[in-house]
Amino acid sequence: MGKRLTCGLMSKSSKNAPGRESRSDNRERLEQEILDAAKRLFAVRGFGGVSLDHIAREVGTAKQNLLYYFGSKEGLYRRVLHGVLDVWLSDMEAITHHADDPATALRKYIAGKLRFSRDHPYDSRVYANEVISGTPLFAQEIRDRVLPALQADIAVFNHWAEQGLCRPVDAAHLMVVLWASTQAYADFASQICLVLGKPALEEQDFVAAESLLVDMVLKTVLASPVQPS
Repeated sequence: MGKRLTCGLMSKSSKNAPGRESRSDNRERLEQEILDAAKRLFAVRGFGGVSLDHIAREVGTAKQNLLYYFGSKEGLYRRVLHGVLDVWLSDMEAITHHADDPATALRKYIAGKLRFSRDHPYDSRVYANEVISGTPLFAQEIRDRVLPALQADIAVFNHWAEQGLCRPVDAAHLMVVLWASTQAYADFASQICLVLGKPALEEQDFVAAESLLVDMVLKTVLASPVQPS
């Protein structure tokens, strides 16, 4: 719901009132707590397995507060997913931002994707749950936000191939493979832990995955592969 706006100039006393700033801070804090709790629950239980009552109990607030900020469970879910895409898409910019240096672009892209899995596992799992279930609530948003970023990356790969900097590759399938291999460290972390015989993934596991993936991709994609740094 929108916030009420007032017309005219604020008096100095109202502009500097600490109580107003405190209430604003509290509202922002509560909104973020709701988003964080919803993200955790949607990641574990999926959209259908979570109710507003579940989220309210997790936060320790009234259900009415969730409705005030987000309108409905679907509105809250969409807000969570948009936040996930904000972070996810920022990592996808590495290729277009380093289009003049394929090796650097690929290194930074892989590092960013693994960092996302390490630092934002719940984000990744919420997105994975939506996709695995057939994108019933977020398909258009994915088309609108993810596909343009993917097309921009594909155009860079095609440019590299034309310049003789990389082998001609099916860039769309390459990107899908990179998404799967990096996001597995969040979405299937429990499976990887079982395979590695440890209770939780450690920093060294992400370092090892990054080194291996960079080595594989550079040797496969670049016309004259370089040793990963």
